[in-house]
Amino acid sequence: MSNTPPASPAPVASEHTEHTEHIDRTAGLTAGLTAGLTAGLTAGLKARNVSFSWEDTPLHWLPGDPFANHTINVLHLLLPAGERWFVHVYKQVLPYITDERLREDVVGFIGQEAMHASAHDDVLPHLKRLGLDPTPYTAQVDWLFEKLLGDRTLPPGGARRWWLMERVAMIAAIEHYTAFLGNWVLNAGELDRRGADPVMLDLLRWHGAEEVEHRSVAFDLFMHLDGNYRRRARTWATAFTALVFLWQRGSRYFMEHDPELPPGSKASVGQFYRSGRKGTLPSTGAMLKSIPTYLSRGYHPSQEGSTAQAVAYLASSPGANGGFPA
Repeated sequence: MSNTPPASPAPVASEHTEHTEHIDRTAGLTAGLTAGLTAGLTAGLKARNVSFSWEDTPLHWLPGDPFANHTINVLHLLLPAGERWFVHVYKQVLPYITDERLREDVVGFIGQEAMHASAHDDVLPHLKRLGLDPTPYTAQVDWLFEKLLGDRTLPPGGARRWWLMERVAMIAAIEHYTAFLGNWVLNAGELDRRGADPVMLDLLRWHGAEEVEHRSVAFDLFMHLDGNYRRRARTWATAFTALVFLWQRGSRYFMEHDPELPPGSKASVGQFYRSGRKGTLPSTGAMLKSIPTYLSRGYHPSQEGSTAQAVAYLASSPGANGGFPA
């Protein structure tokens, strides 16, 4: 089997405004929102200052589904360490980028990821005040990203570049799933129907919208620097296995230590499947379908999700536009 990647996986919707599809799809929005959307598309990727107040957010911010509640809460445990790791790796990669447009996108990506890490970090003290201490779990996540996937003492040259490219490819695989989750939460109307806490929902959708907005950057960077299909497939397997392992451990930890649940409460695959059927989590079928999507040789992240929808949400997000009214 040939190891040669496709000459150019075909993007259908870029983060940039040259693709007039995005402007056309704003028809029907208010004049102010259209202006905000157009400005967001023309300005390129940028970090947005956000503000979220957690005083009134309950531990079970999604009523009636503690398992889905805590499965989503795992994001607050994984993302700060993971996105700081993204930033660390990409700062090392910047000198290797020869495409100026891509370099600008990577710099914007770095800024957005740093803000994501900070925003999710702020949720953890609130969870602790409500009686759910995440520290034992976050210590394990920190070890994974800082030690197992961190810098290694390697000789300059091929070995050092190999390890850097492995991590660049792994970030591209992880970003496939963060964009998948971002697109899901932007369209998860069941969360609204079940009365999800508006501040938590805005945090998730602000973050999800930015993941959709920059969904192509990590993959484009990998293709620019390397593009080896075997590496893409191998690092996908590593990233997917690690994500599943960490997520199930995080869900289990939250369910077992939730002070508002009966002792012995468990997390299970069956609960994930049922929550997916109800729409409070991504469906199992959609998760499975995402695997061959990423492994397709013609894959490009821009083929999924809508930049127009993402930027429109960012233009109206309370947290990204001065916070919720008092």
